[in-house]
Amino acid sequence: MGIRWAVAIAALALVAVACGSDGSSDSTEAAVTTGSGGETGTTDAPDPTEAATSTAGAATGLPDGPSALDEFGHPDFPEPLVDTGRIFPGGPPPDGIPPIDDPQFLGVEEADAYLSDDEPVVVLEIDGDARAYPAQILIWHEIVNDTVGGIPVSITYCPLCNSAVTYGRTVRGEVTTFGTSGMLFNSALVMYDRATESLWTHFDGRAVVGLLTGEVLEPIGSPLLAWADFKASYPEGRVLDRDNTGHSRDYGRNPYVGYDNPDGVPFLFRGDADDRARALQRVVGVAVGGESAAFALEAIVSEAEVAATTGSVGGRDLVIFWKAGQSSALEDGSISGGRDVGSVGVFIPEFDGEALTFVVTDGEITDEQTGSTWSVTGIAGEGPLAGESLGRVPHLDTFWFAWSTYRPGTTLIEG
Repeated sequence: MGIRWAVAIAALALVAVACGSDGSSDSTEAAVTTGSGGETGTTDAPDPTEAATSTAGAATGLPDGPSALDEFGHPDFPEPLVDTGRIFPGGPPPDGIPPIDDPQFLGVEEADAYLSDDEPVVVLEIDGDARAYPAQILIWHEIVNDTVGGIPVSITYCPLCNSAVTYGRTVRGEVTTFGTSGMLFNSALVMYDRATESLWTHFDGRAVVGLLTGEVLEPIGSPLLAWADFKASYPEGRVLDRDNTGHSRDYGRNPYVGYDNPDGVPFLFRGDADDRARALQRVVGVAVGGESAAFALEAIVSEAEVAATTGSVGGRDLVIFWKAGQSSALEDGSISGGRDVGSVGVFIPEFDGEALTFVVTDGEITDEQTGSTWSVTGIAGEGPLAGESLGRVPHLDTFWFAWSTYRPGTTLIEG
């Protein structure tokens, strides 16, 4: 069976589950996250290239009017920012893949009872509030509307482009929530805000159709890490509770079996793919100062099971940490059964204004200036800088077709 048919069947199976009885109780420029090392500048957000009940205009300060879920070409809408002929229905109705709007959390020890060390989790830390959102939950829900460190956020995960992005969910000074539209653009999740029902692209957080067309959400770095790495770095962190999502799903199972295949074909992708790399090749995407680069995963991995790779994007020196131990959520029938793709962190290689250089010594990432060891989360474990953090640069673990489509002309670094 070809990968295109396998993915189509998997997607239809997901739709059938998502839209059925769920057992619920109701039946851009992104600021670089800085550590103790000081200010690190900014990075750009990617630059492009049962039906939900309407709540349009519910939030004061936001426009009241027609819903983009109903039609794309209403005369009250600004000109769409994308070719609406390439927005495809993915199968389910709005919120047929249901976001989690009232997330409940467990402690690390409780969550450890059902999470394997190699399982991927989306990690979000704001002002000391560290949370993990397991891929085994997000693959069935795609959006979690939450408040972290006092900031209203939407954690979004698109299985078809293998990317996790978190956005602040305040628009024009008003807080809203986001839902799944049931549509795809460039084989990626299309979200809608519940205040005006405008359509937003997951990959770059832009409103592209509807009353809010042109607005851009503030992205917040939220890397995919192995569960073991989250536990080690944030032992007091909190973890999304899969038993209290408000829905019944087969958490732990991957409905997209075989999708993570570098030789495969993106589902419902109708754009012109950049043929410099294979469409579903894994890359680490970074954007700084109006420039972007995609580091092929093969360029940063190491047989030593940890690696520190230097690079430069937009005139900014970077270091990419990689650590083995994270499974692909999209390959095997179980989330934890996929091949080891490792975890990635991208950082500014300096502390307190002083440049640092990193080497791998005895299986540890170490800086040559102080001899401190560093985790893939950019936190020093031992040595003079123990407990300190590097300035984080938001990045995307994603597929080449997705990054190159939203960042046309991006630099590709293959080793």
